Order: sequence, then C-alpha cells, then structure tokens
Amino acid sequence: MDVELRIERYADQGRCVAHLDGRVVFVRFALPGELVRVRLDEPHKRQDRYCTGEVIEVLEASPDRREPVWSMAGPLAWGGGLGGADLIHVSLPGQLTWKADLIRQQMERLGGIRLEDVPIARPDDDTCPDGLHWRTRIDLVADDQGRPSMRRRGSHERVALESMPLASRRLLDQADELGLWNGGFKPGSRIRMAMPEPLDSQGTDGNFALQIDGRTEKGSDPLTERIRPNTGRPDEDTFTYRVDAGGFWQIHRLAPSLLSGAVLTEARRRVGEQKAPVVWDLYSGAGLFTLPLAAAFGGRSRILAVEGAAGAVTRARENLAAADMTNAEVRRGDVGRVLRHGVPKALSHPDLVLLDPPRAGAKAEVCRLLDQAAPSTIIYVACDPTSLARDTGTLLSLGYELADIHAYDIYPMTHHVETMAVFTR
Repeated sequence: MDVELRIERYADQGRCVAHLDGRVVFVRFALPGELVRVRLDEPHKRQDRYCTGEVIEVLEASPDRREPVWSMAGPLAWGGGLGGADLIHVSLPGQLTWKADLIRQQMERLGGIRLEDVPIARPDDDTCPDGLHWRTRIDLVADDQGRPSMRRRGSHERVALESMPLASRRLLDQADELGLWNGGFKPGSRIRMAMPEPLDSQGTDGNFALQIDGRTEKGSDPLTERIRPNTGRPDEDTFTYRVDAGGFWQIHRLAPSLLSGAVLTEARRRVGEQKAPVVWDLYSGAGLFTLPLAAAFGGRSRILAVEGAAGAVTRARENLAAADMTNAEVRRGDVGRVLRHGVPKALSHPDLVLLDPPRAGAKAEVCRLLDQAAPSTIIYVACDPTSLARDTGTLLSLGYELADIHAYDIYPMTHHVETMAVFTR
C-alpha cells in the first residue's frame, strides 16, 4: 500500500513520524517537513495504533536531504536495502541536527528535563568529510556462494559486497590484500575483520584480524591499540592496549582518543584538586578509560574498575600491569552485584563514578546503588539516548543534577550517537 505523507518530526531508530488516519507512521529515509510517497510495511491493519513504511519517492525535499553516497544502503525502491547506514540520505550537518534533536526529545520525554541545546560535534581531526571510512571493525556473513554479504531488508536475500564504504581505508587495503571480497568462505559463516588505527605506522605489521565464526584465521589476536586522549594538552600520555579481536572496542577510528579525552578533561575538572580521589570505572571493558584515569591522578588515587566480560577483564589487568599502574584494580562481575557485595571498604565511597554501560543503560538498580555510595560527580558515557534519558530520570529523582551534556557523532550515516552527561550531587 502506497500513501502520500507529510513528515512531521524526527523519531528514534533512524525514522521520522507522520500520521495517517489518526495512526502514527514511522517512516524510513524521510526528513521533517518533506512530502513523500511511502510504501507501508505489512501488516498495516487499520486497528493498529502505528505502522511503519519507507520512502519510495520524494515530492518536496528537505534542505538537509542529499543523494545517498552509498546507494546500496538507501531505500529499497531505489535499489538499496542494506543496513548499517540509515541516515545515508541526510547531509552531515543534518545528521548532527537530527541526533541533537533526538537527545532533547528523549531527555524531556523520559528524563523529565528540558534542554535548550545539546552541543554535538564530529571528531575535529576526522579526515573523511563524506562520513565514510570510519569503522575499524566490520561484521559480515558469507552468502550461498561463499562471498561476504549483507542481508537486504525485508527479505532473506543476501547481497554480495565488493567493498564496505563505512570501513576505514586501512581496513579496506588489508581486506584487498587478503582477497576478502573474492569469497571462498563456507556459506553462512560469520566474517569479522578488525584493523586498529594506530597513532603511527610503527609495529603495525600483522596487527589485524580476520575471524571466521569466532576463530582468527589470519592476522593476530589479541590486537594492539595505541591512543592519546584528545585533551588538547601537549604533554598527554600515550596508552597501549591489548584487546581481543572479537571483543568490544570503540569502532570509530578516532573515538577512543576523543572519548577518553572528554572523560579525562571532565574528571580533572571535577576531582583534580583532591589529594587522594577514589574513582569507580563501571562497565570498564579492556580499560579504555581506566588507564588514563589511573595515570591522571597517579599513585595518590584509587581506581576500581568493574566489568562483566571475562576476556575484557583479563585484558584490562594485563594492560594495567604492562603500564605499571598499581593504583587500579579490576573486578569481574555484574556491576549491580559487585556494588552490593564486592566493593572493599576503602573504596566504598567514590568521589567520581564513570559509567559506560551497554546499550540497555545502567538501569534503576545501579543508579540507586550509586546514590547510596554518594559520589559527588557521575560521568555517564551513553551510546543510546533512550537509555540515558531513563537513567537521567532516576538520577534526578535521587537528588542529582545534570551539570553538563555533550554529544559526539562517532557513528556517521547511522542514527546512533554517543553522549556524555555529567551529574553532580
């Protein structure tokens, strides 16, 4: 069923909102203010409160619309349908507007706080002005002919790829050298390619991984990541990490330096004058933030890192030991359980808490446990505005105030956005 709709506003999941016969329609590949023809998805029963659809024709275009720079990720009706780039039809300035507006919407609707503005920016030194070539990890599936592929939306069809425009140029060069796009894989196998983006070219030979169904077939595992937090200080330390090729690491090639710099700058501002600050780094992964925090406050500080994934905990401990940092310890376990039963008395009242939870957020229980610990400052790094907004509502109800908020577009061409919120007691 095709309908003509006037698009009203941004929504989540890379969609916009329109109305049809009193029902909400969530529309893919649209922009507010546009008049578009939309093909509704099945089923679209009239008694349903909402339905979904996708643009097939633009009758009146927004100034923020542009031709998809990767056509295969565009609308199905235009020969696209591949996932991973749901804002491919939006200009880069328009993407920033979209993401900032969505954060404001969710913070007001779920967090109970009205924001006049959410500062948002792309990495300052991003050399890819078209919004492509930023991923240091890609995940694909072999099609029936054994070629790397992605599934076309709304079908079981797999589309073989000859490249991946979102992947970094370094990763693509290595993929070409390996003959990745020529195929030869077992149909249905999961293919992961990981290629760190080093600070320099030293020691990068073999520092990549091609994994098939979780096994490293070529390259090395673990991988080496080297970052320098982007704080603007010329004397900032450089940190070296060993990370599992199949584990979590920020996928934008500039994100580790950008986010660690933002966290470090804010941490110094909030507790830098204290003689012996206690810091909690929750959902700490392989120690992206743990190492800079431990180095910034030195031996006078005590850092408690908590992470649930066994592999990440092992790497974090190794990374701290390699850096000779003895003022930080890493505990493995569910964050809520560790906070209830596993915090040493000397670390039980942190001055600063850093939260970097998964997409589902920290949730109310962890927020309440933080309130009991009574840190003066909470720095919350969020990859999902909806989860951040829910947790904001909980923290506000417990007596915290939102002192600052910034967003970072480290997922260009997608609806995802990273947000750093600072709460003070």
